Amino acid sequence: MADIQRYPLIRHLRGAPTVHVRQQRRGRLVREGTGLAFWFRPLSAVLSEIPVDDRELPLLFHARTRDFQDVTVQATVTYRVTDPATAAGRLDFSIDPETGRWRSTPLEQVASLLAELAQQPALELLAATTLPEALAAGVAAVRERIMAGLADDARLRDTGIDVLGVRVVAVRPEPEVERALQTPTREEVQQEADRATYERRALAVNRERAIAENELQNQIELAIREEQLVTQRGQNQRRQAEETAAAERTAADAKADRDRVFAASRAEATRLIGDAEGDAETAKLAAYLEVDPKILLGLAARELAGGLPNIGTLNLSPDLLSTALAALTGTGEQV
Repeated sequence: MADIQRYPLIRHLRGAPTVHVRQQRRGRLVREGTGLAFWFRPLSAVLSEIPVDDRELPLLFHARTRDFQDVTVQATVTYRVTDPATAAGRLDFSIDPETGRWRSTPLEQVASLLAELAQQPALELLAATTLPEALAAGVAAVRERIMAGLADDARLRDTGIDVLGVRVVAVRPEPEVERALQTPTREEVQQEADRATYERRALAVNRERAIAENELQNQIELAIREEQLVTQRGQNQRRQAEETAAAERTAADAKADRDRVFAASRAEATRLIGDAEGDAETAKLAAYLEVDPKILLGLAARELAGGLPNIGTLNLSPDLLSTALAALTGTGEQV
């Protein structure tokens, strides 16, 4: 929308770089162009404002396929007014010199024209196509058909409008039909997911079995090692016991030999001592045979006195002394 400043008896218009402005006075063109700013008199000026920027028109329409199925087409048409003078002559782009607003709705007319021209080739194409074909390749086919139909349309060329591009977002059936069509694929995907789940579970079971077998093999190997260890320990203990018994037997034999030698030595020593003592007694007795009995009696008394305990006080009576002297003298008479 143009920016119009109001002053007494005169107005000032300031356009935009994307708006083509035309000024006519008395049926003659005074000026035109984009980005204009000029003064004009509202009572004699006829102003038109034609947008020349790229505009997009969203489309949403229904169609019926060859197998009598309803589909919805969602598309977008990009267009531009390339000939503003022709467009201003075919459509009402005039603006109010007081407010700068369009007196009518030219863009709605352009949108209606483009929608009708775009729907017609799409409807013809889908009417000759089955629903599976439309869903499989309908987007590209509908886009090409709409683009070709708009490019060849004479009304657009005569209006000064060029179609820059067409985008078809989706060709969709009714929700119930779409769910029904999705069911086989969904089931196939679910089966594939189930198969992957089963394979994963089977793989997990195989891995768990391998782990269990590995653990069992480790336990068997450990049991065999433990059995070998017990056997080796038994052999070591038996060998140690045998060696201990052999050592004790050797020690006992050595001790017996020592005792036997010691006993033989003691016996020999005892025998020799006995023989020596016997010889000494024999010699002593042989010596005593030639000694006077009185002397022997004295020796005996001396030996007896050596074996008696210590006597602190000895009282000798005259009778005892006489008897002892008589015995010593051998007279048998008391002194």
